[in-house]
Amino acid sequence: MALAKFGSVVLDCPDPRALAGFYAEVLGGAVEGDGDWVDLKVPGGPSLAFQAAPGFVPPRWPAADHSQQFHLDLVVEDLDAAEKGVLALGAKPLDAADRSRSFRVYADPAGHPFCLCAC
Repeated sequence: MALAKFGSVVLDCPDPRALAGFYAEVLGGAVEGDGDWVDLKVPGGPSLAFQAAPGFVPPRWPAADHSQQFHLDLVVEDLDAAEKGVLALGAKPLDAADRSRSFRVYADPAGHPFCLCAC
């Protein structure tokens, strides 16, 4: 028997509303709240929450001496189309040059790594 139910993934960031807006454009869903805590209700999936973190320092990827902390795997049907979309929204490529792989790694506007993964 489980002791708890999954609630959401929470990302620390300098601007919760802006980062929630980035992920709303990528995943769809409704952004709720303002200020230091903003939720993104994702259709058919878990919620993402964004929490203001003064002095936020983004993770580095890859860096053995600085953990990436966590990353999101986002499943897409077309890697090229999804890449074009996330770059237009402000993502930065971290490891996306190898087109033979089934995934590509990016950083969101706050610097959190995420992967686009072919389904």
